[in-house]
Amino acid sequence: MKKRRKAWSLSTGENLAGWLFVSPMLIGVCVLVLIPIIATIVLSFADWNFVQGWDGINWVGIGNFKKLLHDDQFIRSVRNNFLFLFTVPIYMLISMVLAVIIDRHVYLKSYFKVAYFMPYISSIVAVAVVWQVLFQPSYGPINEVLKALGFSHPPMWIADPNYALISIMMIVVWTSIGFNMIIYIAGLQAIPKDLYEAADIDGADGWTKFRRITFPLLSPTSFFLLVTGVISTFKVFDIIAVMTQGGPIGSTSLMVWYLYDTAFVNLKVGYASSIAAVLFLFVLLITFGQWLAQKRWVNY
Repeated sequence: MKKRRKAWSLSTGENLAGWLFVSPMLIGVCVLVLIPIIATIVLSFADWNFVQGWDGINWVGIGNFKKLLHDDQFIRSVRNNFLFLFTVPIYMLISMVLAVIIDRHVYLKSYFKVAYFMPYISSIVAVAVVWQVLFQPSYGPINEVLKALGFSHPPMWIADPNYALISIMMIVVWTSIGFNMIIYIAGLQAIPKDLYEAADIDGADGWTKFRRITFPLLSPTSFFLLVTGVISTFKVFDIIAVMTQGGPIGSTSLMVWYLYDTAFVNLKVGYASSIAAVLFLFVLLITFGQWLAQKRWVNY
């Protein structure tokens, strides 16, 4: 009995110590993640304005979600978000090609890794200011080069509704290449060299080795970057806030920006919560679809 009591007390003490060590993280997750998520879901069924206080909450059921179906600005932001998804395969392809070239055919690899990675770790505000100067429609360097090449009427870039979203997508591609390239290089270094030596003995050329060895064995890396990349496109906010504020005429308004504008500018917290719930649903469904599809093309 004494041994059992001693063992029980030791086990209880270890459990208590473990809970004490993880309690700061658990409290932070509950306060900063779980409670806001629950509050957002609850408030999505209410019509509430910050100014009215707690007494101004008016429960409307699914009224907010019905209103979203007829909200032109929301529908435009959803369309823009899905167009923004095309940035993911573009910078993944560029990153993969650069990773293969740098890993196999380039000297001073560390220099190129740092050079391509710098935009990713740079302040997004600084990046936005630099690209605002580059995209300046009247005397910006990009349009000056285009005029020198013979383009008499170059695009207005972020000042033109037809080119503003494309301009933002170009910047996101440029800033994302470095991170994806580093991850791809790590994936390349994990591929056994014996496979390439066997392919050389069989007389395989470079394209065959890439198609039969490199690309299939990089599929887990590609899957990771695809999932995280798609999720990140639904979180794009800072570059929009600094450069365009959703303009011109809503051409660069994404779901997160429209959510922010609805909640903190127009103070419609309930309506903004319904936008957040739809955003969560989109990310959940797309990620779940990717997990189902990965069984057909990811080779572990």
